[in-house]
Amino acid sequence: MRSPTVSIVLCAWNSGKYLPHCLDCLVVQTFRDFEVILVDNGSTDGSLTDIEGRWPALDLKLVRLERNLGFAAANNMGARAARGGWLALLNTDAFPDSGWLEHLLRAAGENRGFSFFASRQIHDGTPGQLDGCGDVYHVSGLAWRRFYNCPADLYGLETEETFSASGAAALYDRQAFMDAGGFDEDFFAYVEDIDLGFRLRLKGKRCLYVPEAVVRHVGSASLGPGSDFALFQVQRNMVWCFVRNMPAGLLWRYLPAHLAANLIYLGYYTLRGKGRVLWSAKCAAVRGLDRVLQKRKQGLLDISVSNATLVSSMQKDWLTPYLPGRRSRST
Repeated sequence: MRSPTVSIVLCAWNSGKYLPHCLDCLVVQTFRDFEVILVDNGSTDGSLTDIEGRWPALDLKLVRLERNLGFAAANNMGARAARGGWLALLNTDAFPDSGWLEHLLRAAGENRGFSFFASRQIHDGTPGQLDGCGDVYHVSGLAWRRFYNCPADLYGLETEETFSASGAAALYDRQAFMDAGGFDEDFFAYVEDIDLGFRLRLKGKRCLYVPEAVVRHVGSASLGPGSDFALFQVQRNMVWCFVRNMPAGLLWRYLPAHLAANLIYLGYYTLRGKGRVLWSAKCAAVRGLDRVLQKRKQGLLDISVSNATLVSSMQKDWLTPYLPGRRSRST
């Protein structure tokens, strides 16, 4: 059987509210040479019953997992089942415009120096407001979406390099994805896309933001915005990402900033009544450092970029991470 150009991987966990609209958006894509791999992450809502039969216009394959293994593991499972040379990841609560895939592939064809690509995400409920335009990574280990909550008519209008791509709607060279090891499954969910982007950059790969590739994104559809679970995952995983990936010379240079960032967040969330969640996250991060250091030892053996080149792709202003308005507008 001839392999498709693109494999689109959707990770579903009780996604009945949003999945039908997401699949409808894929039916009308202007670029048609793709397969859809839908990974059922242990759903219990019945939303995937006879899913292939309900969308006969899609080349759809269902991969079932007995329990929820997390966003990272489910997408890795989909990537291993994929046949396409390009791997497109899409959240079930992300609704792509009809030209989304076509614009990503055109950008890939015209920019051969890039191996992964970020979409223009717009809040589904507030179409005049951006949900992100690729990711920013700060030298302290903090990360955020570029232009998050900024006006869509003023920001994110230019094609430009960004540190990494949000896993909600991204395109990867599948071989580069696999060579980098895919997502770190210990992360379970959140920050796994930043971590993968970091590892790809260490191998000399670059990420391009494509403003024409538009998706409407609900965001936090499974768990709800501001959940304790999401906060725990982000705060634990940001430590693991920094320790695993930052090359030795940069690790020692920016470790004080990383420790300061963790202390600032601990204080901030303690004052907001979330101290127990933050302390639990940081304790979990410390307990997992042995595994992280083992991965670090393996992963930093084949770095293909200089420290200067790597740092040039990061945000370095010391105040930006702690000023929400300034952070969202940063690049």
